[in-house]
Amino acid sequence: MSAIGAINSTPERPVVHAGRTWGRAFQDIRDGLAARELWAHLGWQDIKQRYRRSVIGPLWITLSMGITATGLGLLYSQLFEGEIATFLPYLTVGFIVWQFILGCLTEGSDSFIHNEGLIKQLPAPLTVYALRTVWRLTLMFLHNLVVYFIVLVIFFGPLSTEGYTITAGGTPQPGLDWSVLWAIPAIALIAINGAWAALLFGIISTRYRDIPQVIAALTNLVFFVTPIVWSTDILAKRFGEGGGWVKYVAEANPAYHFIQILRAPLLGNIQSWHHWAFCGVVTVIGWSLALVAMRNYRSRISYWV
Repeated sequence: MSAIGAINSTPERPVVHAGRTWGRAFQDIRDGLAARELWAHLGWQDIKQRYRRSVIGPLWITLSMGITATGLGLLYSQLFEGEIATFLPYLTVGFIVWQFILGCLTEGSDSFIHNEGLIKQLPAPLTVYALRTVWRLTLMFLHNLVVYFIVLVIFFGPLSTEGYTITAGGTPQPGLDWSVLWAIPAIALIAINGAWAALLFGIISTRYRDIPQVIAALTNLVFFVTPIVWSTDILAKRFGEGGGWVKYVAEANPAYHFIQILRAPLLGNIQSWHHWAFCGVVTVIGWSLALVAMRNYRSRISYWV
């Protein structure tokens, strides 16, 4: 009787769901990174399938970006009184980076929805499907960089001149130098953030199918309030030195900081470390939220899709 009483008096431990552990969440990410041959192959197949039987294939990505950047650059350089030789490269790089960010948000939110068949049949980590999306977008980004190199060859003289401005009366820029190498860690940081965005928004969108439409609508607004087709120099000319309260709208926009950490070294612009600090904070917060989502809901994805 005493043994039975001792057993009954033992406090009950809370039952932890087998799929809701931090260990499983981290293991899924580790296994997903280790399966690089799988997501790299799937991402490359996405590119080949999209341009199957096309004459120039993936070069349509480069051609489309080149036409868009040229058209917008010629138009907005006149509207904002900018020299084509400096404003066109500014807009081109901004638009290239924006397309990558946009893809991570819009296509990332559909990462699991579009892989419904594989998720139900292939015993692979969920991280594989997010990395598949990011890798596909990275390949497209690299294709688009060809446009940057073409623009760089054409306008290398003005961009390498110390003191050039993006718009008339704007802030003098230092010009291209060896700081262009900062573009390498910038690309890596943007891709790392694309991975957590694909995981987090992919999980949320799988449960709530209206989220992709909400993201698409919001990104249209974000594009126009982000200094992509316009420069912050315009704010200083319009609202006085510092840009007034409107400048804080740009500073509070994460897309602006991610674009700037890559655009500044590629164009020889002034590099401000507060952009890197802002991106670092977003990276930590974003991955924290993605890990929480993976811990709590990764086991439900196969049912939600």
